[in-house]
Amino acid sequence: MRTRLTKRLGAAGLGTLVVLAMAASPAHGFVLPAEPVPPSGLTGLEPTGSDMPTVGGNLGNQHYSGLTQIDNRNLHELGPTWRTHVSAVAPASDDVGQQTTPIVVDGVIYLDTPSGGVIAVDGATGESEWKWEPAEFETADTRRGVSAGDGKIFTLADGDRVVALDQGTGEEVWVVQPAGPNGEDLGSLDRVATVYHDGIVYAHAANGDRAAVVALSATDGSYLWHFFGGPDRGTIFTDVNGNSVDAGATWGPVLPDGTDCALEGGSTPWIHGAVDPELGMYYMTFGNARSCTSSQNGSLRPGDNLFSSTMVAVEATTGEYKWHYQSIRHDVWDMDNVHPPTLADVEIGGEERKVVFYGSKSGHQFVLDRTDGQPVLPVVEKPMITDSRQNHAETQPFPEERLLPECVVWEKLDQENIPGDPWRAVPNYNGYQPDEDGNLVFNPDSYVAADEPFLTYPDGYPSDHRQGCMYDPQWDLPILSTTSQNGGADWSNNSYSHRTNLVYYPYGTNPVAHWNGAAANGQRAMGQYQTGGILAYEASTGQVQWRNHLGTDMSHGQGPLTTASDLLFVGQIDGRLLAMDSTDGEVLWEFQTGSGIASAPITYEVDGEQYVAVFAAGSTNPYGGSVTQGDSLWAFKLGGTYSTDSGSQEGPDTAPLSIRRPVSGAAVAGESVGNTVYLARSSRTADTAAARDSKAQAAMQPTHLRVPVGTTVTFLNPGAETFPNFPNQLPHCATQFFEGEFNVKLQPGESYQHTFDRAGEYFFNDCTDPRPTGKIEVYLDPQDQPGALTFTPSRLDLSSGTGIFTGVNGKVTAHFELPPGHEYESGAILRAPLSQTPIPATTVTANKNRLIVEFEKADLDNNVPEGEVTLTLVANVLHEGVQKQLMATTTVTVVK
Repeated sequence: MRTRLTKRLGAAGLGTLVVLAMAASPAHGFVLPAEPVPPSGLTGLEPTGSDMPTVGGNLGNQHYSGLTQIDNRNLHELGPTWRTHVSAVAPASDDVGQQTTPIVVDGVIYLDTPSGGVIAVDGATGESEWKWEPAEFETADTRRGVSAGDGKIFTLADGDRVVALDQGTGEEVWVVQPAGPNGEDLGSLDRVATVYHDGIVYAHAANGDRAAVVALSATDGSYLWHFFGGPDRGTIFTDVNGNSVDAGATWGPVLPDGTDCALEGGSTPWIHGAVDPELGMYYMTFGNARSCTSSQNGSLRPGDNLFSSTMVAVEATTGEYKWHYQSIRHDVWDMDNVHPPTLADVEIGGEERKVVFYGSKSGHQFVLDRTDGQPVLPVVEKPMITDSRQNHAETQPFPEERLLPECVVWEKLDQENIPGDPWRAVPNYNGYQPDEDGNLVFNPDSYVAADEPFLTYPDGYPSDHRQGCMYDPQWDLPILSTTSQNGGADWSNNSYSHRTNLVYYPYGTNPVAHWNGAAANGQRAMGQYQTGGILAYEASTGQVQWRNHLGTDMSHGQGPLTTASDLLFVGQIDGRLLAMDSTDGEVLWEFQTGSGIASAPITYEVDGEQYVAVFAAGSTNPYGGSVTQGDSLWAFKLGGTYSTDSGSQEGPDTAPLSIRRPVSGAAVAGESVGNTVYLARSSRTADTAAARDSKAQAAMQPTHLRVPVGTTVTFLNPGAETFPNFPNQLPHCATQFFEGEFNVKLQPGESYQHTFDRAGEYFFNDCTDPRPTGKIEVYLDPQDQPGALTFTPSRLDLSSGTGIFTGVNGKVTAHFELPPGHEYESGAILRAPLSQTPIPATTVTANKNRLIVEFEKADLDNNVPEGEVTLTLVANVLHEGVQKQLMATTTVTVVK
């Protein structure tokens, strides 16, 4: 089988598989008999069978199937059987991008289209049965799933509409714009997947000044009940344990101008809930507080701010409050724990407990008794540093078992450890600055000193300063911490396996800087590596069993699916669908879909054959426009023989992702600005008071300088010679990270020069305030070497010995003649016609003036068509100690 995944991530230094403890499950390669498979239709907490009728798999969001036909013994036979471009189906559009997880009922797949409509697709053939695009109103663009029941498909549409479609024809049955019984605005009903159970449709608002969960009759869309995340002041909530609270009063007093912060925004239930049919309860999670100025400013809303960052359980048919559990009190970090709650019956301490797994961005997982909301695994009340300006809570709940690090890593700047620890911090944040040896040490005289008069440290705190840990306080100065408002699991679903008793938790790592004026709920530090992976923890203890840091963010819809044959399927934003061993996290199989995946795979059965399907449509989080968009619904089965137009079963590799958080602004050619960067100026030309000594993120001018190898760049702290009216008045730094190429502090009028002799991207920021960040992109101009490239043989046989893409094995060998005096340095890659991503060499051998370069056939297969193909080999070399790049092109014949 292909090993491309391990090879690529190993080269990047990010692919790390760590087995911390072996799960109590079968040995690798042995499959136990299949579990009983329930009939098609809705399931409560049982494994799904021939259908997968909800976006969570079953009503408990377990994303676990009892099907076992596909297992680790025959996985190499798994191939695509069909592919449907859903946007191309009439009524056609050219829309791409979507986050929806499909559902399957009676062998038919239902999903949102990139344009926001709904399509029904035959699960065995990929043929469209119907497609709905509304004629009288627009549809909501970003969507995360539909629901099915009562002979209908339920979806959302523009204008806060809930729509019921006939399951067999796609015709509209009813369309409503829900409001409360007294005309209350329930928030923006868009994006969130609907949930159906027992004649009720549950819809969640994804935004709005005040946001609610609303329950509607599946028959006609009539209103049943709603529940606000920001309750009315004076409403007393008494839980099943006898505890009472006026939740509205936890937002502080009404402001002098009459503003009630509980009613002004936030606490949004922006992901779907879970249903326990046996207990008759519905579980919903509410997001962060963001009212009364911003999500980062809690000065006007003292108190816990219920029901922000809270799970709430209600009676499913009436909405009657049962209990709540708040995971973050007085959230000023946008760390809301809002991903789909997962329900399971688990043995804990020798007793079967009905639990719900709850947590998200924080990287925490609270295991609660779903009858009363009490923790069944230990939770510690941890004393916190507080800032008197923010009204911080003095303690926060922390599960005793940690899934992810709770503090950033202040790692030494060095060339050898790139990219280094996934949780490594960008220097200069929080006052951690590099010393002469590149070690990041705390400087008490740094910018964070201004906060100290307002901070209170808990007794026994091991430091006299903030270390970049979860819930560190911030006010108007940037404080870096982990995980982030885009980290942890964010909105990706868990999976719970009945076979292994493990919970599978996808995550992202992306430390973020918080301050009260930060846009978009905090700022991911520019230049930071945006990575992630998946881990598994024991449901009965919370202890992590294994972790595979795969190298791309997996917190934005990349939810796992597990099966009773101990397989785990999960998609990645770079377009790859992976099959892993669910007992230890080893990657066993991968398939390139050709566009990013931001949803969970599904599995189902038609006529005795098991299928796996995934919607590869792309998204933007957290890599922006670098993500390849699409509209492809793929289905796989054993012996699947579908091929693309290229003759390969796979799509081409997706475009390279912006793994490092980019700076703002377009690239500027160095020669156009004299190869000079101005430090701490909001404008390169404005001689104004507002422009000098800027702390704006774009205050390195230009923010992105592009120069060839060998260029000397000048870093200037502009003084009166440059801006006679309003020169900079303060010292500023240019600290290059993570490689540590330079670190200088310049007084106004002083400059520093650095010659860049190696290609790469070099980020730098300012020690006086780390927000201003720039990047020097250093490139090599390839020098063409006509006739220097040959392949042996020139006829490349990429055919599969099995008829399945996994049977494309072996290597192709290229010979590259170097000019005299040149020696190979690094970076041998092959450029193929169907992909923007170069194909890395597996081995490079230098034989005098010849390079012998090997590539995996599997890596070429999906990136080249059949017939005559032009290939270009590029390699970095040294000539008289100077780095250069050579390239050569040739034509080969590809056979598949």
